[in-house]
Amino acid sequence: MNKNKLWKLVFWLGPFFLAAGLTIGLISEKWGIIPLSLTILGLVICSLWIIIQSQQSKWWQKRSTQSGTNAFVATLSVLVILGLINFLGTRYHLRLDLTDSQLFTLSPQSRELVSNLPQTMKVWLFSKEQNLQDRELLDNYHRQSNQFKFEYVDPQLKRGIAEKFGVKDYGEDYGEVYLEFQNKRQLVQIINKNERLSEIKLTNRLQQITSSTTAKVYFLQGHGEHPLSASKGAISQAMKALTDKNFTTSALNLAEQPQVPDDAAVIVVAGPKKELLTGEVIALQNYLNRGGNLLLMIDPNTDPKIDTILKDWGVRLDNRLAIDTSGANFQRGPAYILVTEYGQHPITKDFGKNISVYPLTRPLEIDPVPGIESMALLKTKPYPNSWAESDQKSEKLEFNEGQDLKGPLTLGVALTRKLSNAIPTTSPTPTSTNSPSPIPTNSPSPISTNSQPTAKESRLVVFGNSNFAADGLFEQQLNGDVFLNSVSWLSQQDQQLLSIRPKEPKNRRIVISTLQANLLRKAALFLLPLIGLGTGFVIWWKRR
Repeated sequence: MNKNKLWKLVFWLGPFFLAAGLTIGLISEKWGIIPLSLTILGLVICSLWIIIQSQQSKWWQKRSTQSGTNAFVATLSVLVILGLINFLGTRYHLRLDLTDSQLFTLSPQSRELVSNLPQTMKVWLFSKEQNLQDRELLDNYHRQSNQFKFEYVDPQLKRGIAEKFGVKDYGEDYGEVYLEFQNKRQLVQIINKNERLSEIKLTNRLQQITSSTTAKVYFLQGHGEHPLSASKGAISQAMKALTDKNFTTSALNLAEQPQVPDDAAVIVVAGPKKELLTGEVIALQNYLNRGGNLLLMIDPNTDPKIDTILKDWGVRLDNRLAIDTSGANFQRGPAYILVTEYGQHPITKDFGKNISVYPLTRPLEIDPVPGIESMALLKTKPYPNSWAESDQKSEKLEFNEGQDLKGPLTLGVALTRKLSNAIPTTSPTPTSTNSPSPIPTNSPSPISTNSQPTAKESRLVVFGNSNFAADGLFEQQLNGDVFLNSVSWLSQQDQQLLSIRPKEPKNRRIVISTLQANLLRKAALFLLPLIGLGTGFVIWWKRR
């Protein structure tokens, strides 16, 4: 075998080694010793062959060789440049938002929060259709961090996932958005054709679910309230639902601990059967006056002696029993109230005409109080379908003018009071000899303003029934939503959200009269074509 044939065989090893090294490195995405060695060996062999061939035949000096080489180098350079551009385009995202109000750009708060996500955060969108506006917003979040992920789910096709998140409505123009982080899930927003996914709500919920601090809810005990653990008449399902929504729950006995804990976000008084001690009532008053939040669920035919609290807020507990004779609750009886009328309040605004049930409930009466904003949450049907019955022992239920109260009746109310309008802290003054001294005058303040999160207002929610949140009824219809939404609103988490200015497109429409619109239409149909024909005719005439 002569030298020329030997060199040809060696030359073919060069492209082989080069191709093998590149293939191994690109497929494995690991440029270790083997792919690098093969690539370098292949390049060396090819380079030596080119040098030897140029010396023997002097083909490099030929004009055709130089022209072909220039063309090859130019083509290779273009391909390398295009490859680098595509590589940078996939690795780094650069977008330019030319809108005045930066409609398609995340706020600095959102970018910082997503960029610093410690673990994977996933957004679940339960909707039959993928809205382009929602998708663009989620893509913007994902571009900030690979830790942010999202997935669309058709709740009819994947019922198991939908039921795990508690998705109930499968309407065409309806969707629910949830956040999932570690073992926590939180509803972000209900979307429809008129209300799309909001950056403000998504970022604020993202901040809440990733926060290491959780809102603490205390349940008052010691007066015959509903038990917290599973037993007859307990509210263990409500407790579990609060835990699932990232709340921390605990029992509170103000007789043993005569002041509200500093970390209390909400105090729940669920169905007390006995009266509260004077010191306990004062402790709750002071808690409200310092920016606290209280949920009262008071059953009919009970008197927990909290009139002093309710009077400050303009609420009166009616001693009559709500009656509904519309027939919708025929199997349960007229005292089993089915509510389908709700107030336009954050607690109930999304309920529509859906049902919540309240067995044996008392109506509430609201008196206007300066500095207090109130809104009815639950309403019965109007008279003659409902009224408040004063004679509860009568076997024949009928409306008695002058004794009974005509519907519609208010069964639940939400109230707010700005802190600037808050009543000064009440000093404990025992009113009966059998009441223990509630809180010494030199004891610490019931709420430490340094340890309690800053609140802008105090909130109170009152229901004339507590059984709607008890085990068995909690999962009926919207009962659980009424309770959970009330606690969520009372926790004032919406008062501590990130401040993100809503982005709205500027109105740049030109307003013209009907005459101007007709002139523009005629000009487009006739004048512009005539100008074009006339110009063409003039040019033709001159060239002629």
